[in-house]
Amino acid sequence: MWTWLDERGRAFGSLWTRNGRWWWERRLVIADWLYAVLPLPFIGLLQLAAGASHEVGLLRGLPATALTALGATNVLAGLIGAFVIYVLPAFWAAATVLLRRVDPRWPMITAFGLLALFGNFVPAAIALYSYAVYFSNRRILVGWLAAQSLAMVAAYQATFLGHFFLIIGFLVMPLVLGLWVGTRRQLIDRLHERAERLEREQHLMADQAITAERTRIAREMHDVVAHRVSLMVLHAGGLEVSTDDPRTVETAGLIRTTGREALAELRGILGVLRDDGAVAPTAPQPVLSDLDRLLAEWRAAGMVIERHETGDARPLPGAVQRTAYRIVQEGLTNAAKHAQGAPVTVLVHRAPDRVEVEVSNGPAPVPDGSPAPRSGFGLTGLRERVVLAGGDLTAGACPDGGWRLRAIVPTDTPAGDEEAAP
Repeated sequence: MWTWLDERGRAFGSLWTRNGRWWWERRLVIADWLYAVLPLPFIGLLQLAAGASHEVGLLRGLPATALTALGATNVLAGLIGAFVIYVLPAFWAAATVLLRRVDPRWPMITAFGLLALFGNFVPAAIALYSYAVYFSNRRILVGWLAAQSLAMVAAYQATFLGHFFLIIGFLVMPLVLGLWVGTRRQLIDRLHERAERLEREQHLMADQAITAERTRIAREMHDVVAHRVSLMVLHAGGLEVSTDDPRTVETAGLIRTTGREALAELRGILGVLRDDGAVAPTAPQPVLSDLDRLLAEWRAAGMVIERHETGDARPLPGAVQRTAYRIVQEGLTNAAKHAQGAPVTVLVHRAPDRVEVEVSNGPAPVPDGSPAPRSGFGLTGLRERVVLAGGDLTAGACPDGGWRLRAIVPTDTPAGDEEAAP
């Protein structure tokens, strides 16, 4: 039972969605037909009333007098004349409403004629409303409003105050309503367009970020994994040539063959990670020797930086140097964001088994009322990097109101096992 109800509910939902989409795509055409058909009875009634009246319209009851005389002599001719005078203009006005979004001149001209000759203001109200909704030329709209107002003054015998209320009630009010609807529709369309543009830009930026990250991962894999596997293959080949033990020769050959297969598979993986035609960045990763350039860039931006290096100036593994460089970079970035104008001290101490990096800044000279945007990802990523290197990172406020970032990175790995620092 429940399965049947669920299936019927899904079928009904699918049908509703499909039909709703069909109606939505044709909503403007349906609105045109509604504006053409629904006011038709009112237009016909006003035609009959205006044609029989001797006080409304420029014809002043002339059609009724002519039809009475014609009907007295020929009934069929009188019926045809009544159809031409009363019925045909109403249907013609309804037909021109269908052109309100394509060519607004036809409904405007028809409305002007019916208003001036018969005092029928319904087509004029629809025409002014439609033009205000779908067209943005305000000069032409004001001109049509003036023309319809003159037709209203000519059709109705009233005082100045009476003409004023007739024009305001039957011409100006529909025009103002049309202006409001048209402005709201333009605003919604622009908001939709802006949302679609932002969504496209967001997808583009996400694709670019994914491409850059894939390229970076490919390069890291090439720099680290391929280098290690190449060393392994090289040492296995040397062992295979230099030894006389058959078992050792067999094992070394297996290691060398497995390493070459791993390099081939790695080359395929790197090709998948990198986009076709994309060129990976070839600049070397920054190390401690690049600190001078980094500090010079921040000093050129106005930051006061003191640098101290202590300890043994022996070569360090490349991974340790890259980690230390990133620590200093993150510390300077945080100081510039949260303590602009404060002096910064960079300390690098090289111990026999570790490297200590500390970036500290004093309190900001002038507190900023608007806090800098915080993401939290910089310190999180940096802490993960230091932990992966086997070190420890601490960050926190100082008693004087400043901030200190301190990390300890071990250097237990022999420097010869890492690639040489630039």
